[in-house]
Amino acid sequence: MKTIGLIGGMSWESTIGYYRKINQGVKNTLGGLHSAKILLHSVDFAPIEKLQHSGNWTGAAEILVDAAKSVESAGADFVLICTNTMHKVAPEVEQSIRIPLLHIADATGEELVKDGISKVGLLGTAFTMEQSFYKDRLSEKYGLEVVIPSEKDRKLVHDIIYNELCLGNINATSRHEYIRIVNELELAGVDAVILGCTEIGMLISQEHAGIPLYDTTAIHAAKAVEWAMS
Repeated sequence: MKTIGLIGGMSWESTIGYYRKINQGVKNTLGGLHSAKILLHSVDFAPIEKLQHSGNWTGAAEILVDAAKSVESAGADFVLICTNTMHKVAPEVEQSIRIPLLHIADATGEELVKDGISKVGLLGTAFTMEQSFYKDRLSEKYGLEVVIPSEKDRKLVHDIIYNELCLGNINATSRHEYIRIVNELELAGVDAVILGCTEIGMLISQEHAGIPLYDTTAIHAAKAVEWAMS
């Protein structure tokens, strides 16, 4: 079994989900008392959040590069960035290390293609929904048509992530709004919706939607187990 490197803490609420899902996956695969070999570098999210919202992605990249180097030097065989948004700096991270980076958009895109999805809605932070680093990877590499909510709803989705979910606050009114937005994306003709922020699965799940929801945390973690067993 390979050793999995995790760059977490963005937020730590969703990193808990990674740790649980990866260990459950290894246990389900190997049985008994088996658990995953994991090296976790958990960063302080507050400085990164400030860098994100000030547009200082170079500064944010430096923090993640240092984290990636630390898990590599500790013996990780490959590394995951446990957040969708910070894959904006995935190229800088990849260039700084010799071990592979398991990209969350690749894991998700492969799953969508396997399931025959061609038009997909995307929920996430404003950075993930509006900037090109995530949408273009899905469209150019996997041929997916990516649809995002209206500007007003994008702000709502973004604010709920940072002001509630990253703090571990689950609000029924916010859940209702997310379900409404998913339903509107369905009316826009999407075949499925990507929960493209690792905290969104804390708020809504498949039971809340009439179309398939692709939880990127679950998909990324499952692919990490697959890589660890290969």
